[in-house]
Amino acid sequence: FQFYETYGVEEYYIYDPDTFDLRGWQRQGDYLMRIPQMHGYRSPRLGIQFQTDSGELQIYRPDGRRFLTPVELNEQFEQERQRAEQERQRAEQERQRAERMAAYLRSLGVDPDNLPLT
Repeated sequence: FQFYETYGVEEYYIYDPDTFDLRGWQRQGDYLMRIPQMHGYRSPRLGIQFQTDSGELQIYRPDGRRFLTPVELNEQFEQERQRAEQERQRAEQERQRAERMAAYLRSLGVDPDNLPLT
């Protein structure tokens, strides 16, 4: 803590997820002074707001949107990964279908690369 106070940190926050304890300090002159009430506190530097309604820490962006938790971020990442994999599979199926169609056209004596565009 002394390091941050000495080197001019404007705000300092500590959160213990095991005890749901949130503490904060804000610079006043040469010192970091304890913020007495963290629930609903809005950081003057970052513009983020701290909420502890449900016991868990929730942090809101300056525009009011809540930052996602690590669990939520992981779920979002996994959903996006699955969506990307499904899209990759769909694209591969379309590529294979196009190859089959081109082979069929060649079997009929038609060059699929020289079809008239209409």
